[in-house]
Amino acid sequence: MNPDERLHRMERLLAVARGLSAAPEQETFLQLLISAASELTSSEAASVLEQDGSNQLRFVAAPWFHREMLQAVKVPLEGSAAGWVYQQKQPLILQDAQADARHNKDADRAANFTTRSLLAVPILYRGQPIGVLEVVNKRGDQPYNDEDVSILETLASLAGAAIANAALQRRVQATYDEMANLERMKNDFIAITSHELRTPLGLILGHATFLRELADEKHREQLDTIIRNATRLKEIVENLSNVDNVQSGAARLRRRTFSMTQVLTEVATSYLAEAREKGLDLRLSVEDDELRLEGDAEKISIALGNLIKNAIHYTDPGGHVVLVAERIPNHIKVSVIDDGIGIPDKDLPHIFDRFYQVESHLTRRHGGMGLGLSTAKAMIEMHGGKIWVESAEGKGSIFTFTLPLETPSERGRSKVFTV
Repeated sequence: MNPDERLHRMERLLAVARGLSAAPEQETFLQLLISAASELTSSEAASVLEQDGSNQLRFVAAPWFHREMLQAVKVPLEGSAAGWVYQQKQPLILQDAQADARHNKDADRAANFTTRSLLAVPILYRGQPIGVLEVVNKRGDQPYNDEDVSILETLASLAGAAIANAALQRRVQATYDEMANLERMKNDFIAITSHELRTPLGLILGHATFLRELADEKHREQLDTIIRNATRLKEIVENLSNVDNVQSGAARLRRRTFSMTQVLTEVATSYLAEAREKGLDLRLSVEDDELRLEGDAEKISIALGNLIKNAIHYTDPGGHVVLVAERIPNHIKVSVIDDGIGIPDKDLPHIFDRFYQVESHLTRRHGGMGLGLSTAKAMIEMHGGKIWVESAEGKGSIFTFTLPLETPSERGRSKVFTV
């Protein structure tokens, strides 16, 4: 082979290799590959066969004039040249294919074609056969040689990468589809469960509260336990429903201009008794008398309440929970600061994930469904805000969220008060 021919072959092989990353799909690339195989080995035709999950090979790439006729042809692993190459993982040259018993004539009959000579090499991936690359009928009835084998093996390695990549993409897509189906089933379960639990929980709370008013002193403690745990169940159901509504797109913001200062005060006040019962110091520090913004006050209250409840839950008696609200450029910033048990570094990236629970001796004893923080995140992000956490294990946590100021108000005097 003269230097010009060798250079041409190298350039053609490089072009095929570049096509491996540029081709949009497996079929397109394999058609490019068999075209190069025919050209570089001076053959009349080329094809790629792939193992179909049984003891047969099927054509996955063939010349356009044979493609439709070869689609239905199955080449057995036993009694065919391609099958021999696949099983032995070695190249095979048949200089007189018609006289060789290893040549299976089913493809010839289907395509109305006569194979005079044949060269086939295995397509390997990680050392295992996944298909066969063939060229047939070297022009001028010349014999196939070692140079042809080398070219075909190079192309077969590229075909192996293409077939393996396509199989991997199919598995990835199947996994995504399965995950989407599981997520859909989970969301349906949450939605149905939340809906079905609301009515019986409401009845339990209503009747237990009514009975408490009528009961004598020795039975009130038992009724208080029923009311307290039914209320906790109700909060879990509401959190499930809130997050599900956000993720399904059913949640809607009821926008109006409201006082963030008032929301902070009301929510903090609602948790004051719980904090005092646990022996915690709950404080609120607001920079402005009137921090006003546009949004859904109820959903902001839900987010804030879950953050305060989380801080109280994970702070030991004698600790402190402080709410700080301030105006920053174009935003209101709210932080819930505690000196509780803190969060391990490895758990910080997942702390807002639904149902995520920090697994450690410090936190498991506190229980919880892992819903409050994911609900808070959903409520804040619905308003175009951001939420994050800073924490050190054993020292406490700072949960912070910002909300865009759409209706700025006049800056007032700074004040600190205890609720």
